[in-house]
Amino acid sequence: MATHQVSALLLALAAISLLAAMAGAAARRLRQPPVIGEVALGILLGPTLLNGLVSDTLFPADIRPFLSALAALGVVLFMFTVGAELNAGLLRGRRMVAGTVAAGSVAVPFGLGALLALYLFNRHPTDNKTGFVLFMGAAVAVTAFPVLARILTDRGLSRTWLGSVALACAAIDDILAWSLLAVVVAICTAGFGSPLLLLFLPYMLLMLTVVRPMLRRLLKEGGASFARPAPMVITLVGLLTSAAFTEWIGLHFIFGAFFFGAIMPRAASAPEDDVTAQVSDRISHLNGRLLLPVFFVVAGLSVDLSKMDVDDLVELVLILVVAVGGKFFGAFTAARLGGVPTRPASALAILMNTRGLTELVILSVGLELGMLDSPLYSSMVVMALITTAMAGPLLQLIYPLPAAPATPAKLQAAWQHQFRGTERVGERELGRTTPAQVE
Repeated sequence: MATHQVSALLLALAAISLLAAMAGAAARRLRQPPVIGEVALGILLGPTLLNGLVSDTLFPADIRPFLSALAALGVVLFMFTVGAELNAGLLRGRRMVAGTVAAGSVAVPFGLGALLALYLFNRHPTDNKTGFVLFMGAAVAVTAFPVLARILTDRGLSRTWLGSVALACAAIDDILAWSLLAVVVAICTAGFGSPLLLLFLPYMLLMLTVVRPMLRRLLKEGGASFARPAPMVITLVGLLTSAAFTEWIGLHFIFGAFFFGAIMPRAASAPEDDVTAQVSDRISHLNGRLLLPVFFVVAGLSVDLSKMDVDDLVELVLILVVAVGGKFFGAFTAARLGGVPTRPASALAILMNTRGLTELVILSVGLELGMLDSPLYSSMVVMALITTAMAGPLLQLIYPLPAAPATPAKLQAAWQHQFRGTERVGERELGRTTPAQVE
């Protein structure tokens, strides 16, 4: 790496970090998740603005491979935190309604996305039609767990019935979507006939039966004083090794990072004793300030909205109709069938439409596999941006914030009465609850 490349790379990282912080702050002022501003920044820094003049100036061609490597590391760390934040305890007492809504919010958009792919294939042909159809289905079926959690926290809904069920649905949704994507990756890369891919099941069994108990013991011993580096070192070595292994056997590295995060042990007692949460917080803090903004820029370099024509706009509208309509109809219908009243069922359907950074990760995988060309990739990124941005305002229409929520505690209390009596919805114990109580 030449001296001028080092200088250019460091200056590019400084610019990305500063601009991402400003874009995130601007999004917060608009009452949007920071990821909205950061994704928009990535698009504007790409060829969309001034025909690539900005991107060519800030990110010369000879440093882009290094930016791509840093972006990949950012995705690895992000997928670990997504897995680490999944908590089976979210399902406690709400398995039926969460499972029903999650299944509906994946199955309907997946089916519609697959049908749309058959129509899009003529304009965006790939070497693997089956992989393209399955990928488009998976891409519109995903829900972004981290962004959804942030929206609920910002609105004081995270500890309410609606927030708990939404997070449980998103957790199941994520697992289903990543499983579908794993099938797509296997079809498009090594294929199901690859002998290395047969190592995936032994890998999962080893992680669950050996690595997880070992992590529980090691982190418990090393976590007595978190100032010591042992928990962080153990976690980083484990997740990077896991990511490297799944990449080697023919799956993408995101699956290894995600699965390692999912098996991390969690403390059943006080949050301050949860070493996994502390490690995840530290990783996500640095990752969110530096590496993920690099990923947004690298993703934005492949988005060129300036070249969209009428046919591309028609496709974008179709993608939005399928993505938004499929998610809303699937989640809302499943919630109503599970006994959830209309108002919270609508809120759940809106929240399941949040895609955020998780969608961007999936789209980057599709671009890497050749499932998406540049025009279709650009349309899908815009869809991810729109569906994430609309969640907050639409939720505000259904559950407006109280006029003067003085403190988070008072805001939390203001919501509680609206969901009183709904804890047993979907568990055949709805007896005392009437729609009036929830509405």
